[in-house]
Amino acid sequence: MSRALFIGRFQPFHNAHLADIMKILKEADEVIIAIGSSQEKNTLENPFSYNERKQMITDVFKKNKIKNYKIYPVPDLYNDKKWTEHIKKNLPIHDYVYSGNLWTLRCFKKFDSKIKKIKLIKGISSTIIRDNILKNKSWKKLVPKEIAGYIEKINGVERIKKIYSMK
Repeated sequence: MSRALFIGRFQPFHNAHLADIMKILKEADEVIIAIGSSQEKNTLENPFSYNERKQMITDVFKKNKIKNYKIYPVPDLYNDKKWTEHIKKNLPIHDYVYSGNLWTLRCFKKFDSKIKKIKLIKGISSTIIRDNILKNKSWKKLVPKEIAGYIEKINGVERIKKIYSMK
């Protein structure tokens, strides 16, 4: 059985993440979702908690009938070696590491992991989504509808605006 590790912060999970997962699952039997910066919440770059992000992903996977996955928290350790070792020690063994983040890929390449860079989809990123929310621009089309509904349910739009107003 082949297993892939997909690392991201998912602030929030969006359509490009879902497309990446669907592609990964064509190459691997199971995907391990590592939610980075898991200890962060209510900050500019990390407005959603680990549990909120986990719920977002679970809701989307349920709707899309994706069953062969597991989700794990991965805290920031501010040390490349310790962070990579933490993942290797605490998450299931995996055959490949997928990410769109060059720093993440460099960390794993240093430690002899097989890496695969995901192709970023122009115009879709969590940063763009948060920025669009902040500026009252269209953002819902960039996320699965389960995510848009969940963000509204937890008052995520108001939270992002409040966080940005305090900076």
